[in-house]
Amino acid sequence: MEGDRVILWVAPGSGAVAAVASRRIGGAVQRNRARRILRAAWRDIASRVREGSDIVLVARNSIRGAKADELIEEISGLCRRAGVIRS
Repeated sequence: MEGDRVILWVAPGSGAVAAVASRRIGGAVQRNRARRILRAAWRDIASRVREGSDIVLVARNSIRGAKADELIEEISGLCRRAGVIRS
């Protein structure tokens, strides 16, 4: 599933989560910030996600300058579309 700032990959598995930011995002500081805000956003919605799915959150270039609150909304919507959020 693709969003404006994040790409979400879902696969059956043990419930592992990974946050990925490539060099296209920028230097090490920008990549670390992108991964950090992805993990912060994930912590807010992790309790609503069904067990048994491995999740990969991939940062897109437009993540620069984004706030965790904006990403919470986007990731929640992507998870809903993927069918991994509990009702």
